[in-house]
Amino acid sequence: MKALVLIAHGSRRKQSNDEVILLAEKLKNNCSECYKIVNVAFLEFADILIPDGINKCVVEGATSIVILPYFLNSGKHVVEDIPNIVRTCLAQYPDIEISIAPHIGASPLMMNLLISSANTEKFA
Repeated sequence: MKALVLIAHGSRRKQSNDEVILLAEKLKNNCSECYKIVNVAFLEFADILIPDGINKCVVEGATSIVILPYFLNSGKHVVEDIPNIVRTCLAQYPDIEISIAPHIGASPLMMNLLISSANTEKFA
């Protein structure tokens, strides 16, 4: 069974983490044909860390997990921290395929999103 884990940085501000949790719920509702399991996890500053999110997928029956970094830039967290954490989890779950998708900022759809966002109603 295929799973998706949306990974965000995490914040000391609970409302920020809640926004990502809500986004993951919306994602789950929109990609259930591809991913039977969708969870959220954070790099730091939150209750659900990346190993917890991966473990939750395994407990729910995942045999393949895609990690989706919800980051705009390929900074240290994307290039080093997340891959290192995933490598540690791979050792813990050798029978589970775990891969990391490109971070959101690398998406070819980003340009259209930026233009579309700029053309929406402005906030004062």
